[in-house]
Formats: sequence, structure tokens, C-alpha cells
Amino acid sequence: MSTLASTNGSIACDHGLRRQRIVESLSREIVLGAIRPGQHLVTQALADQFGVSHTPIREGLIALAGMGLVDLKPNRGAVVRRVTATDVREICQVRRALECEAVRHACGRIDPAELTAIRADLERLLAVAPPFSPSLIVDAREVDSRLHDRIAASCGNAFLAKELTRLKTLFRAFRDSAWVHDEARDDYRRVDEEAREHLRIVDALQANDPRNASRRMSRHIMAGSRYWSRELPEEATAS
Repeated sequence: MSTLASTNGSIACDHGLRRQRIVESLSREIVLGAIRPGQHLVTQALADQFGVSHTPIREGLIALAGMGLVDLKPNRGAVVRRVTATDVREICQVRRALECEAVRHACGRIDPAELTAIRADLERLLAVAPPFSPSLIVDAREVDSRLHDRIAASCGNAFLAKELTRLKTLFRAFRDSAWVHDEARDDYRRVDEEAREHLRIVDALQANDPRNASRRMSRHIMAGSRYWSRELPEEATAS
């Protein structure tokens, strides 16, 4: 590879990482309510905040619009939408269709050693006794991301994997927001529930049972939908 091509590839990678960092940060703040519904996201102010040019900001706002978190309005720029319980349920319907298909095709494609390692991490989460520390959520977040990422990467369908990658920032913003509320209340029950759901998915993957893997994934996604939506209003109010 030429030096120029290598340099261009590095620049593109850096640009993509900056854009992803912006999308992850803003999506999390919107879902948490730190950025309020109806608020205008000003390109220059965001560029100053993140220390970047306008280009990754504009691209990030387009990505957020695609996720349904902002509306791009003519002459008004990006306006934050109110996220409702209905939004979460509808998004999770789509997620369930995608992830059930992915896990079905991932059976037999994931390195057994990697599944064994994920199982061990899940069992460690379940073995933790109270009082719990905030590091428990950090560990749970890591193993959750690792399992779902491995399933997407192993599904054998590049378009499906790309779509899951595109939407995972939104899924994880919902997850992290719900866990922030739980941490504030010192309530870690969902960590235990989710670890058990993940273990059942791993069981099916290790047994190379596509039908059961899909069924377990469906139950996991629907449990997450109920959990993620509980703090949100049912419908958006006029801003």
C-alpha cells in the first residue's frame, strides 16, 4: 500500500471514530434527558464542545436523525425529539427481528472458546454477592456488548451485520440510561436477570440449536424492551 493510501485510510478511520464518539455521546445524553426535547443542536457549539470541524458534527446529526432522536428541520437545524415508551417498543420490534435472524445464523459460526469465555464472565456476574458496586454494571455492559457484537459479526450476512452495527448505538443508549437509573436507586436486579437471559442464549449457541437460540433471543429483547421503556412517557407531548 502506498504512503498516500495509508495516510488517507488513517484519516478516514480517525474521522469515522470522531463521528461515532459524537453520536454515542449525544444519543446517551438525549435518552438520559440531559439534552431536553425541543432543544436545538447548534453545529458550531457542538464543534467547539467536541473539538472537531463541522463535518463530523453534521454527519453525526444525520445519524441521530436516522435513529429517530432528532428531527432535521429546514432553517431550524437539528431539534431533539422526545423519546417515548412507544418509540422503544417499536425499535425493539425491529431489533428482535434482526437479532433473532442473526443469532439463528450465528449458530455453529462462533469460536467455541469464545463462547466458553463469555459464559465464564456471565457466571462471574451471577456469583457476585451484595453489596454491589458500580463496577458490576461496567462488567455487565462489557459482556453484553461482546456477546451481541460476536453474534452480529458471525451471522454470515454482511448487510444484516451492518444494520445491527448502525443501530447498536441506539440500543446501548437505552440500556445505559436504564442502568443509570438503577445505579442511582442501588437496584441491580436487571444485571442478574440479563445475565441469565444471556446464558440461555449461549446455551443454545453452544448446542448449535438455531431455533432455541432465536427463541431465547426474542425473550431477551422483549424483556429489555419492558425494562428500557419503564422510565419513559407513553406519548410525546407537544413542545
